[in-house]
Amino acid sequence: MFLRRYIAAHTLLFSVLFFSSASCADNILKNSSFEEKGSSDETASWEQHVWAGKAEFAWDDRSRTGNRCVAISSDDGGDASWKITVPVQRYSMYRLSGWIRTEKVDPVTGYGALMNVHGIHDAKTDAVVGTSDWTRVSCEFSTGGLTTILVNCLFGGFGLATGKAWYDDLNLELIHQFDAKNPAATIDFGTELGKISPYIYGQFIEHLGRCIYGGIWAEMLVDRKFYHLVTSKHSPWKRVGGETGFSLTMDVERPYVDDWSIKIKASERAPDEAHGIIQHGLGVVQGREYAGHVVLAGKGTVEAVLRWKNGPNGFQRIEIKDIGREFAAKPIRFAAKTSTDNASLSIALCGPGEVWIGAVSLMPADNINGMRADTIAGLKELNSPIYRWPGGNFVSGYDWRDGIGPADRRPTRKNPAWTGLEYNDFGIDEFAAFCREIETEPLVVVNTGLGSPELAAALVEYANGPPVSRWGKRRAENGHPEPYDVKWWGIGNEMYGGWQLGHTSMDRYCVRHNEFVREMLAVDPGIKVVAVGASGNWSKTMLEKCAGSMDLLSEHFYCGGSDDLDAHISQIPSAVRAKAAAHRNYWATIPQLENKKVPIALDEWNYWYGNHLYGELGVRYYLKDALGIAKGIHEMTRNPDIFFMANYAQTVNVIGCIKTSKTEACFATTGLPLKLYRNMYGNVSVKVTGPGGPLDVVTALTHDKKSATIAVVNSCGKSMDLKLDMHGAELASSAKRFVITAENSMAFNEPGKPPGVNIEDDVINGFDSSDLHIPPISIVIYVVDIVHD
Repeated sequence: MFLRRYIAAHTLLFSVLFFSSASCADNILKNSSFEEKGSSDETASWEQHVWAGKAEFAWDDRSRTGNRCVAISSDDGGDASWKITVPVQRYSMYRLSGWIRTEKVDPVTGYGALMNVHGIHDAKTDAVVGTSDWTRVSCEFSTGGLTTILVNCLFGGFGLATGKAWYDDLNLELIHQFDAKNPAATIDFGTELGKISPYIYGQFIEHLGRCIYGGIWAEMLVDRKFYHLVTSKHSPWKRVGGETGFSLTMDVERPYVDDWSIKIKASERAPDEAHGIIQHGLGVVQGREYAGHVVLAGKGTVEAVLRWKNGPNGFQRIEIKDIGREFAAKPIRFAAKTSTDNASLSIALCGPGEVWIGAVSLMPADNINGMRADTIAGLKELNSPIYRWPGGNFVSGYDWRDGIGPADRRPTRKNPAWTGLEYNDFGIDEFAAFCREIETEPLVVVNTGLGSPELAAALVEYANGPPVSRWGKRRAENGHPEPYDVKWWGIGNEMYGGWQLGHTSMDRYCVRHNEFVREMLAVDPGIKVVAVGASGNWSKTMLEKCAGSMDLLSEHFYCGGSDDLDAHISQIPSAVRAKAAAHRNYWATIPQLENKKVPIALDEWNYWYGNHLYGELGVRYYLKDALGIAKGIHEMTRNPDIFFMANYAQTVNVIGCIKTSKTEACFATTGLPLKLYRNMYGNVSVKVTGPGGPLDVVTALTHDKKSATIAVVNSCGKSMDLKLDMHGAELASSAKRFVITAENSMAFNEPGKPPGVNIEDDVINGFDSSDLHIPPISIVIYVVDIVHD
């Protein structure tokens, strides 16, 4: 995962297809031909800006018309622009056009020479590369709630370029403006856009923060296998008991897992008290039971104590006497009598003896195969058809073999990409069990960073091979004789980025991708492959050199926050449209795709901003974020041929749609539209024109064509009355209505508290499509039967 630096800027765009007509051909861009060099008029002043690398700027007399133009050049690679701020009309569509000439422009990691509106993902022209004479470029975009925009004559663009480019004769014209008084849309049921893939409602989980550990996985203890020295500041375990006649050491002579075990020794001289280790900060709920085990060896009597409050009645004690010479797991079970987030568990030697502790585990007794029951319940409601795992940046340093075999014996590692530890309690076997439990499909990503094609092929065999194969036998020995039949496989993550472990050049990675796929297909020819993409030169080159060894091409994006409500909401649909436009261009221009169109797997997408309230990257989401997610779904349904899969990142806590505390779980606001559209929206997208402005309307039929679903997002702070003009079908007079809204766009949900945002549903008798009342800052879905003769 990677958050582009452009997100930190004022990113925005209003999602719209068609507007009511109010055309105007006047150029509103001042000094558009750069004749007023050094103008004292601030509205006509062009400024120079270097986004990355190095670049040189010039006023040049080799203009297309008039006396001068502007130029940008770079020998070492630059991302730079001539920029100007322009006032615009809200909720309006504009066309930006101009002329570009180039000399030996190499896009390197960027686009080349182009024009764009800063922060509006799909507001960019085609790029000009190589050496070319004056070439006209243009793009159309909508302003949403903006009153000003930043226009760029861009060199590089989201990456570096070398060479030189000239820019001249720009034009910015208003095309359409939204009619706020009479918003109307036309639905043509006779024009189908295509079937909507259920995979666009996919999810992504990564070993990061509290997504898995502390979110999905039920383990309550931190560092349960003692990676850190118990006496160090990093360890959550502390020593309990006196000093006389008692010792606590990390014994390297008799390690249970990794480098050591905890050795506790008490002599006859030790005070009559328990000596051992304790961990605080555990969450328990009154009346709930908690179960686990302690891996012990040695001789003596050990007590396990769960304490929920101070005092003689604030704890439960379990005594363990049957300890032998060899390590063995001893069960423990407690029933809490008070709710608290600061309970403690101690494991201690009572009286004289010598014991070794290899590992400890404690979970709520109602865990489901080691997973939190409350989180699993929410995930079942979410009903996502596919989950991507285990990363993400994490995967490029992950050895899947660390995550198989007895969980207590699996090594603890430093997380290779993020902070904290990777306990390896949740590996491929647990992920398969997770998918079975919530009835979803797995998408397993292999390590193309520090990994190898052979290691990836071995993982395919472990997952899908028969029990007689080398790795299939290992899976069977681990208690899973039946193959997992994993169909979808991701070949690496974001390998275009220098932040990625094992990053390499574009050309080398194309070879590497093909090597991985060849080895994996040799093990299981039936698998489907998702390749690493990044719209621009990387995706283009991957399609040119690897199209024959992929079924889908991955794309990622994240959007930041904006104080402007409509601008904030519109970022997500804008980014989706930009991805769709880029890939339509690839389909039209790349010869290798003439007979094979490769759809997008948008396998990371979301907002990413704000304070980390739920662990690392555990940000809070608000109603305004839910509206952006809904409008993103709208754009995918408008492009059903382009988007086959999308995986919202990262499901639980980490920029996630479900949030958890130590003892509670709830849907974040962004989870509500994901759940609603997945469960209630139709399957066959049909054509809708209008209304534009703050209203975004899409429509889909159910598979059996018996019902229509009409979804509306209102991204402004006032209600609107929408008129729908229907063609090709007659709708019944009764409809089900589902609404997501609140009085404030900053409303949110918090685990353990009444929800600030929810899905409300009712039945409308006397449904009238000519007069739909759409509440402010809302998502509304109507489900209406179609009247058949």
